[in-house]
Amino acid sequence: MRACPALFISAPASHQGKTTVTAALARHHARLGRRVRVFKTGPDFLDPMILERASGSPVYSLHLWMVGADACRALLADAARDADLILIEGVMGLFDGTPSSADLAAAFGVPVLAVIGAHGMAQTFGALAFGLAHFRPGLPFHGVLANRVASARHAQMLAEAIPEGLRYCGHLPKADDFALPDRHLGLTQPDEIADLDARLNRAADAIGETALRELPPAVPFEDQPVASPPRLLEGIHIAMARDAAFSFIYPANIDLLEALGATISTFSPLADEPAAHDADVLYLPGGYPELHAGTLANGARTNASIRAHVARGGAVVAECGGMLYLLDSLTTTDGTKHPMLGLLPGDAVMQARLARLAMQRIDTSHGMSTGHTFHYSTITTPMQPIVTATHATTGAAGEAVYRHGPVTATYMHTYWPSNPAAAAALFRGEPL
Repeated sequence: MRACPALFISAPASHQGKTTVTAALARHHARLGRRVRVFKTGPDFLDPMILERASGSPVYSLHLWMVGADACRALLADAARDADLILIEGVMGLFDGTPSSADLAAAFGVPVLAVIGAHGMAQTFGALAFGLAHFRPGLPFHGVLANRVASARHAQMLAEAIPEGLRYCGHLPKADDFALPDRHLGLTQPDEIADLDARLNRAADAIGETALRELPPAVPFEDQPVASPPRLLEGIHIAMARDAAFSFIYPANIDLLEALGATISTFSPLADEPAAHDADVLYLPGGYPELHAGTLANGARTNASIRAHVARGGAVVAECGGMLYLLDSLTTTDGTKHPMLGLLPGDAVMQARLARLAMQRIDTSHGMSTGHTFHYSTITTPMQPIVTATHATTGAAGEAVYRHGPVTATYMHTYWPSNPAAAAALFRGEPL
């Protein structure tokens, strides 16, 4: 059993400022010389990038269904061995989803800090705080923090509205100079925010002045034995696209590939870098190809290396944005049709509204693989799926998985540690 101070940062809904508060706490404590480990609830690629910058350590996902309770327990126990503080950012509202953030906090006894966006609110703040604290009996509850507070007087009114027995943990002011910019799919990526570290430092300054200053209570985390998977990818070289267009990558997925024995190199299509000639497999993750479609279309060296790899029968694994890159064309929201690699028959069109968001599963010959989907594009293709994912809770049909020659492609972002054998089969180009 390992004990480590820990806090679960949640909210009554999305867009309350959970990531800003979590990042501010992480940077505040890191600047004090503490080793901070941050986790994100559920499937997310963008928030973890910001939280990694704030804390200085990679940010892993926790989710009772996608990751699994035992794997979550092992990740937390591993972090507790070396960390001085563990922070877990929730997803959506505290009780939203099945399983919810509250389910995760309760499963591991991590006290909840509820962040409430208090703009346009006064005494009702107390009612929301009371409801979050008491809606689920037995939920470990640390307190509430007011975000986007207009003035010192506003902060005083919010504090006075808190019912007796609840902890008021302070506030963050409404301030554009540490707000985190966003776009479709979520927050803007860290490398695209020129003053991100300055914003994080200002947020850390603010939270140190008006809110949580001390470490939260220590939480015991049960040690978990972790079995090493068989080295089913021993000797296989995977070349992975990685830059601002292809950045939606779970750290746990890369850890698994390496544990399976694979060697991983990276290349940047945006910098027109060729994929390694000796790669056995190319991995094209999701990201924002739609924001860089013109650059990708003109990347002669990268595109030639990928086409040559496929021509000699080299396997390709492509997820979401990586799949769009392989199609015949990608039409952006301004109506411009950009030629893509032409290695998968079909065309993609970006749209202003969300096309699909869901937790999904794929049933393979090796068992179930978990993951999620989240995209604003649609594709038209003559390809027929080799398998179709299903919605995690309803069982409705989900994303198609296509195989065209040596290319396997899907919109679904699979959490590979949920099924190491299936992940190994995917990268070996074997039947799923």
